[in-house]
Amino acid sequence: MQAVKEPRGGFFGPYGGRYVAEVLRWPLDRLEEAFKDIAGCPDFQAEFTRLLTDYVGRPTPLVFAQNATRILDGAQIYIKLEGLANTGAHKINNALGQGLLAKRMGKKRIIAETGAGQHGVAVAAVCAKLGLRCRVYMGEVDMLRQKPNVFWMQQYGAEVVPVLAGAKTLKDAVNEAFRDWATYPEETFYILGSALGPSPYPDMVRQFQSVIGKEVQARLAQQGLSPSVLVACAGGGSNAIGFFSPFIAAALPRLVAVEAGGRGKGRGNNAVRMSGEGLTGVVQGYKSKFLLDEDGQVLPTYSVSAGLDYPGIGPQLAALGESGRIEFTSAMDSEALEALKFFAKNEGILFALESAHAGAAAIRLAPGLPKDAVLVVNMSGRGDKDLFITARELDRENWKSFLKEEIQRI
Repeated sequence: MQAVKEPRGGFFGPYGGRYVAEVLRWPLDRLEEAFKDIAGCPDFQAEFTRLLTDYVGRPTPLVFAQNATRILDGAQIYIKLEGLANTGAHKINNALGQGLLAKRMGKKRIIAETGAGQHGVAVAAVCAKLGLRCRVYMGEVDMLRQKPNVFWMQQYGAEVVPVLAGAKTLKDAVNEAFRDWATYPEETFYILGSALGPSPYPDMVRQFQSVIGKEVQARLAQQGLSPSVLVACAGGGSNAIGFFSPFIAAALPRLVAVEAGGRGKGRGNNAVRMSGEGLTGVVQGYKSKFLLDEDGQVLPTYSVSAGLDYPGIGPQLAALGESGRIEFTSAMDSEALEALKFFAKNEGILFALESAHAGAAAIRLAPGLPKDAVLVVNMSGRGDKDLFITARELDRENWKSFLKEEIQRI
């Protein structure tokens, strides 16, 4: 494993940077200055910590999965329940941090992108809490498969704008958000949801999400335990980098990131970048690993989970993967669905489809580890948001009958 160097100038080794049009250079410069000047101030940190406790509901529990541990007959499995945070996922940690920063910068208009909808819901909720106007861009395909989250964003007062370009998924929503910001840079703050994009977003998101890993570290220390393996799903990578963050500088524990294996191998069937055929490129303002064709154009992706259905990965995760500090693997749709059922029936914990990819990898890893090893899986969100997908996949005929009856009742 190569040494992991500290990032310089928005770069993590060869990845990262700020590759944007001139119109966005000064807004990003101002954002970076504000982040450096404000986010570290004691009064900002005090307000952020207070709201994480009183509004988000932190710390979230770290639960010993006793039944899963017994059944798999391997490592001791612990689950970090980010799904119990307000709005149902880890996304609110970053949304709150950036929302507070926006307010201190005097911004009143917030924009965001979303895939599975959890980032959009978190931003909409934070904007309602802080008194900020909110517009969320969401691909039309994602809006259809994540209709409940669209409904909740609207209840929080957000304007949800369907994106009709491209594949109509997360990548296209990011593009539209950047176009909006370039059009109204003075009044707008873009709360980007993952640890990617042009600098300083990867650093900002990691810092605000590092609360996850810090809580895991503290809780295990209280119990006299040292983790052997940490497992997280990885789309853009916000939950993974926040979960891994306090452990990166040391040689241990093993850090395992799980990508979306989708339907299997082949272009357009998955979103496997690091453990698949990802190529180095510059997309959406940053340099990283992407699924690209021979001409450097972004390839279509697929996953049953909208939050992992993205062609690129955060630059720090890419660098850590290449250095060997993070191990990348993947889980197919079918494995994620089986993991969702396994933890629901044996632990009473309902994983989001994104998080279930990490659960699938934990199920594979645990039996091969010593029984005194500690494996922690980050349940980055809860699965009620995925009802219209999981019910279709796991109980199709009964779900169809219910929907038909419901339409008749309307």
